[in-house]
Amino acid sequence: MYGDEATIRRILTGLGDTWAVVGLSTNPSRAAYGVARVLQRYGKRIVPVHPKAETVHGEQGYASLADIPFEVDVVDVFVNSELAGAVADEAVAKGAQAVWFQLGVVDETAYERTRAAGLDMVMDRCPAIEIPLLD
Repeated sequence: MYGDEATIRRILTGLGDTWAVVGLSTNPSRAAYGVARVLQRYGKRIVPVHPKAETVHGEQGYASLADIPFEVDVVDVFVNSELAGAVADEAVAKGAQAVWFQLGVVDETAYERTRAAGLDMVMDRCPAIEIPLLD
């Protein structure tokens, strides 16, 4: 298991409320779309990150993490496992405090690199499932 309950709680309640959601587009059938909406309901500011840089749920999108002109607290990753490690490295470079790999997104070496860089990380879990459990 990659992400104990204390780490999950810290990311969801203690690290800050700006979440970059990598892979978030205007497609309502994609998981990222619904998860971002749940995060908003719990008071998180979502920042869409997608090559098309679309505005989603009223928030301006950016083509990459590096393009976001402000700090982000958590990077939530909705890309294939093969691409996720590079996103985790970008999150470290961006100065994020945590990285969250969604259900089915697994890269053990990226997990180790990210933790070694001092970031909290959760992998193969979903914040939209976890956050209501904290109430």
